[in-house]
Amino acid sequence: MTDQGNNNQNISCNPFAALFSSLADAKQFASGQKPQQLSAEPPCHSVSCITVEDSGESQSESENSVSDSVDDNDDSVAEISRSFRSRQELCEQLNVNHMIQRIFLITLDNSDPSLRGGNGIPPRCVYLEEMAADLDGQDWLDMDNIEQALFNRLLLLEPGNHLIYMTSCSAVNLSADRDAGQKCAIPYLFACYQRAKEEVTKVPEKLLSFAVRCKNLTVSNTRTVLLTPEIYISQNIYEQLLDLLLESFSGAQPEEVVEFVEEVISGLLSDQEVRTFEEVIVPVFDIFQGRIKDLDLCQPLLYSYLDVLLYFSHHKDIAKVLVEHIQPKDPANGLQYQKSLLGAVLSISCLLKTPGVVEGHGYFLNPSRSSAQETKVQEANIHQFMGQFHDKLHQILKNLLQRSGETRHLLLSWLGSCLQANAGRAKIWANQMPEIFFQMYASDAFFLNLGAALLKLCQPFCRPRSPKLLTFNPTYCALKDLSEEERRNRNVHARGLDKETCLIPVPPQSHRYQMVKMNQSLHRLQVTWQEAQRAGNPMSEQLLEQFERLMIVYLSTKAATTQPAMLQCCLNLQASTGALLVQLGMGNQGPEHVALSFPLPTLQNTVLCYVPEFFAENLGDFFIFLRRFADDVLETSAESLEQILNFITVFMGNVERMKNPHLRAKLAEVLEAVMPHMEPVAPGAVQPIVFQRERVFCSYRHAPQLAEALIAVFVDIEFTGDPHQFEQKFNYRRPMYPILKYMWGKENYRESIKHLAHYASENLEAMNAPLFLRFLNLLMNDAIFLLDEAIQYLSKIKVLQLERDRGEWEGLAPDARREKESSLQMFGQLGRFHNIMSNETIGTLAFLTSEIKGIFVHPFLAERIISMLNYFLQHLVGPKMGALKVKDFSEFDFKPQQLVSDICTIYLNLGYVVNTFLCGIVTNIKKHCKTLLAVSFKYFLPSIIYFISLFY
Repeated sequence: MTDQGNNNQNISCNPFAALFSSLADAKQFASGQKPQQLSAEPPCHSVSCITVEDSGESQSESENSVSDSVDDNDDSVAEISRSFRSRQELCEQLNVNHMIQRIFLITLDNSDPSLRGGNGIPPRCVYLEEMAADLDGQDWLDMDNIEQALFNRLLLLEPGNHLIYMTSCSAVNLSADRDAGQKCAIPYLFACYQRAKEEVTKVPEKLLSFAVRCKNLTVSNTRTVLLTPEIYISQNIYEQLLDLLLESFSGAQPEEVVEFVEEVISGLLSDQEVRTFEEVIVPVFDIFQGRIKDLDLCQPLLYSYLDVLLYFSHHKDIAKVLVEHIQPKDPANGLQYQKSLLGAVLSISCLLKTPGVVEGHGYFLNPSRSSAQETKVQEANIHQFMGQFHDKLHQILKNLLQRSGETRHLLLSWLGSCLQANAGRAKIWANQMPEIFFQMYASDAFFLNLGAALLKLCQPFCRPRSPKLLTFNPTYCALKDLSEEERRNRNVHARGLDKETCLIPVPPQSHRYQMVKMNQSLHRLQVTWQEAQRAGNPMSEQLLEQFERLMIVYLSTKAATTQPAMLQCCLNLQASTGALLVQLGMGNQGPEHVALSFPLPTLQNTVLCYVPEFFAENLGDFFIFLRRFADDVLETSAESLEQILNFITVFMGNVERMKNPHLRAKLAEVLEAVMPHMEPVAPGAVQPIVFQRERVFCSYRHAPQLAEALIAVFVDIEFTGDPHQFEQKFNYRRPMYPILKYMWGKENYRESIKHLAHYASENLEAMNAPLFLRFLNLLMNDAIFLLDEAIQYLSKIKVLQLERDRGEWEGLAPDARREKESSLQMFGQLGRFHNIMSNETIGTLAFLTSEIKGIFVHPFLAERIISMLNYFLQHLVGPKMGALKVKDFSEFDFKPQQLVSDICTIYLNLGYVVNTFLCGIVTNIKKHCKTLLAVSFKYFLPSIIYFISLFY
């Protein structure tokens, strides 16, 4: 056998070989022992443990040799001890070298891989050639040179070009190549941190302190990298940190990254001489903002970014920098808030990013070619993503509010200043000049999302009988001229509320108003397009394109504003607002809720004078919006509806508690919105469920007071002091007619109205006219005026239609023809409105007279009613009725048959009572008998026969 073979055999039999990580290490150590002993150089690093001398002797011969040396030398025991300790140190050093290689995937050893053991050595490492040359032969890493080695490794531009094989296995290992050749500093250091943590759990106790030092080294070097990013050429260090967080939150277990980042942040906070913590973290915010503004609501990646932002908001020190960072340079500029990091997040929506530009919009494409079911599915999908989005926004704001007193103050100040700077959004001119609007104020998407998040924050006190409600301090709105320190100490952050004039409503410029306008525009466009298509007009394609563009805007807006969870939160808030105002309206300033009872107490030192009317205005806008676009939400909130009825009952008819008649009239529109509706639906459409609303209305405890409040506000809006009060009153009274009709069909409401009528009939001569008498006078005034106006407009429409049909417009100049067309359209709209209202007023008189008769036939009113009815009949079935025969009655809601039928009903209802009333009727019959019988046979003949039989 050769010497090499003997040597290998002896080493394999040597018991000390077990101290090495592999037999190859023992052989390598043995082969290098003689020259090292001769030159008194440090031992070779590549041994992992203590070894034996290189010898061709057997194991027994080696043992005998040691024994002989002990016998021959007096201090042989001490020499062996020193030799053993030296070899222990070698073992420790070799293990440290291997551990460093495993953690940092770097090496100073470029020897033949076949001479190294495969146990405990990574398959690939980056060879630090320059450092190895500088160390002049030292090819092992230790705790003295690892920091320099790691720094050199981080400075390598292409570490993948310096990879070497550490074992004899030369198989392709892409994972090992990727890990060792990682170019980016932050991911590399985090991977080292992970490997160091693993070593801490695996190494023997003697090596534990070294493993911990290596772990700490990854953290300290990460801190150094973040403090001096400029020295790492072609790397964006802050982007790498964000990507690391993003990747971790996209996975299942981000805890290890969070732990690593927390340790790095602790180091950054402890030493801020080179750069402050703010200077380190703000570039990360800037990158975050630049990326997130391009993300889409339904893009899964967005929610990973939001998880990162959630982490930022949860960390006390990052949160403080975040809320300081979003403060605008110009607090008075509303658009600046949208341009902040938080504003960029709040602006993500299914609404158009650039108003009016549908190109590139990802929702509701080709709406005219999509089925209703497809549109509904897409809307539901948007709502699902919106729910997740709003949940995360809510948690982000909640975290910032709860992190510390400082972050809470800064965030609330930001919110207060944002609302004040964007208050101009509510002004009428802002909607009329969109090009200026979008340069001055934050977008609709921004405020929809901010509102949704704030609504979720409100939910803890949004239960109608929550004791927290009564902690609301109305005088907050009246505070003004506070210094920043006073605002902080008194917890006042909303600005400009003291300038809100109480009892004057804010102009209604909500999304509800915008959607109504869009709905109307869509209808007009659709009609125009259909007409153009029938006529073969080449403009039909252009009109269809306009229709599609507007439809995309409308469907996107509807989806953004009807997310179910958001609507439910808003409903809870508005119901709670109503409940709170009722408590304040009753003078309750105690800690417990007081049950509503009538009559209401006299107000003394009321705090209602501090409550801006936009509280009630917003409440009204919301419920009117629900009625139009999300009616089903009302059916799921019976308790909330009762609170709203209480609010309307207390304030709608009570001038002491709500002086503004315009706002009280709006409450009637709110009442009409929340009451059950049973209108006929289109074929194939689902009849809305109104069971809960029906139950709430029918069982309402204060039904008599609600009916009285409705009649009171009907009367009060006659004289509002507004220069346009005459035209306004008809719009205000429009929703009151269906409410009266509904109430009349319910016994508890009907009896209360009859009670008011009875009281009025017994007090007709009172100095202050009874409420019901004033109501009847106004009702008859409206009936006469409205029908008279409708008749005039119909006459004008007929004339214009005849001119057009005879071709008289053909010879007119283009401007003159356009003027004629405009006049016809305007008269049509006005005629339709007056016809609708006259139908309602006559119909109301018809059902009221079915059970209320005495006051109508009293001489005080009888002559007036008779004259009114005679006047109507003269135009509807008399000689002048030909002037009303327009081409299409339905286009202008002209229903002469219904009007005549209602008039006949009034005749019948009152004819049973006294002959005095019949005398006036019969005089009218004699005057127009032939015409009436000829034209109104179907409706009027039974009444005439009945009256004649009674009279004669």
